[in-house]
Amino acid sequence: MTTELPDGYEISTDPARLDAALIHRWLSEDAYWALGRSREKQDLAIAGSLNFGVYEHASGAQLGYARVVTDFATFAWLCDVYIAPAARGRGLGTALATAVRDHLAPHGLRRLLLATADAHPVYAKVGFEPMAKPEKWMVLGQQ
Repeated sequence: MTTELPDGYEISTDPARLDAALIHRWLSEDAYWALGRSREKQDLAIAGSLNFGVYEHASGAQLGYARVVTDFATFAWLCDVYIAPAARGRGLGTALATAVRDHLAPHGLRRLLLATADAHPVYAKVGFEPMAKPEKWMVLGQQ
């Protein structure tokens, strides 16, 4: 399954294109899972992750972001997925999740996880589904 990126937009993993200040503002001020995250923490998270940016082709403006924590062998965690409010409703979130899935597919990972409170339909379009046996999983550090 492949979702086409809407015309006029592009997705890149080039870290030089990321607007770290904008990403920090988006996440620390508007994302329920990262409210209040410090710029230092966000910069460290970016530095230690595979990052995806969504850009408007004509202007180069960044409109979205996703971060993946992975070993590129067995496991990946998709996190910090964000689309700017003015750009929502254009299919960019689905295209971004699809790009992450497709980018990681050649690595043959056993699991690609994510957690969401409100975007289940977006990720379901890309193939994500509820965990079959959540009782097997544990966490250290609840939020």
